[in-house]
Amino acid sequence: MADRQRVRAERVRDERVRDERVSGERVSGESPPRLTAAEAGRQGLEQIAGLTGKDPEGVTGVARGEDGWVVTVEVVEDRRIPSSTDILATYETQLGPDGELDAYRRIRRYSRGRGDDGGAE
Repeated sequence: MADRQRVRAERVRDERVRDERVSGERVSGESPPRLTAAEAGRQGLEQIAGLTGKDPEGVTGVARGEDGWVVTVEVVEDRRIPSSTDILATYETQLGPDGELDAYRRIRRYSRGRGDDGGAE
């Protein structure tokens, strides 16, 4: 009889853990889910678009940082005619391991028609 109760208790616990994972809640004692690079890129893009109100062109870089992810996003800062003269900017976001924005900054602003000089002077 004790074996049946133990098996039933384990089954109930396993179902609770599964339900918590499906609902996105953290199971006590379990570490938070880790973001993939693709998820971090999407999070960084959404955060920059929401904060700046600018149209994102896309994610140009994703790298694992010390405490999360560093995501680089390119946005259109100023639309012009012709579009080859648009002003673009590159923003760097720092996301925590849970995908929440920790910091961001604009690291570059340039004209779309100007080629990337690769940092050469």
